[in-house]
Amino acid sequence: MNSKSKLALILILSVIFIDQCIKIYIKLNYPLGIVKEFSDWAYLYFTENPGMAFGIEWGGDYGKLLLTLFRILACGFGIWFVRDLVRKNESTAYIVSVSLILAGAIGNIIDSVFYGVLFTESTEYDVAQLSIGNGYAPLFYGKVVDMFYFPLFSGTFPKWLPIWGGEEFLFFRPIFNFADASITVGVFCFVLFHKQIHNSTATSPISPTESNVQE
Repeated sequence: MNSKSKLALILILSVIFIDQCIKIYIKLNYPLGIVKEFSDWAYLYFTENPGMAFGIEWGGDYGKLLLTLFRILACGFGIWFVRDLVRKNESTAYIVSVSLILAGAIGNIIDSVFYGVLFTESTEYDVAQLSIGNGYAPLFYGKVVDMFYFPLFSGTFPKWLPIWGGEEFLFFRPIFNFADASITVGVFCFVLFHKQIHNSTATSPISPTESNVQE
């Protein structure tokens, strides 16, 4: 295993471990709602996401199952893709970016697949308990645990603005978790180092077979 393989593996396992430790701690110690208020713009706010990003639901139970299966297939492809990047000796920035995105996706899939059978349901009044096989939902129907909330500022859109004119807004509204943050950082790194990644891909060494074909 070369250094880039080790880096990708350590990064992916570290993100998954930290993400799951935070989620399990929150799940087993607090009811739904505000856990801690650090300031007017920073909270630990325990909530659960039953569907897609930002709490969007699609297609009921069948939609939830299809979404979870799709995520598993996407992560399988992501694992293959990271291995392929390492094999081709792509830039470290490229490997780190994709590894962060993959790790975040796996972190949330663990919730969707297993949390329903591992824990009892969290409510505004009751803290969940570990109850393997007697949880709140069947396999593949778990909810994703979210807890970071940063409502940085609020205001009112100008009245001249189309559609939203005069309406109040809050930034940043979504509640997210460590896995979501990993995905966001991975995408940000990809954009930030896009030129470096592009140059690395463009100048990848040509294999002897490819060289013979070109000659």
